[in-house]
Amino acid sequence: MNGLSGMERFSHLEDKIYLTIEFAKKIREEKDNIERETLALRKEVSELEREKMRLEEKLGALMSERDAIHLKVEAMLEAMTIIDSEVAEAVGR
Repeated sequence: MNGLSGMERFSHLEDKIYLTIEFAKKIREEKDNIERETLALRKEVSELEREKMRLEEKLGALMSERDAIHLKVEAMLEAMTIIDSEVAEAVGR
């Protein structure tokens, strides 16, 4: 009876060892997957940062262009106002 009990305990210990090995393999695979995913996300973040910088530069250029156009339109409107007053004076004479 003692021999059988010892074999049962050995078998139970063997099962636990195999389960621990399988668990370790699963954890290692999950770690590898997480590392790959982390690397991919870091690459994506880097690409998005470059795109953000490019868009910020483009936005700055567009805002400068908008300001230049705004100044030109104001100058044209002022010129038209001067012309209108000169025309009004000429017609009034």
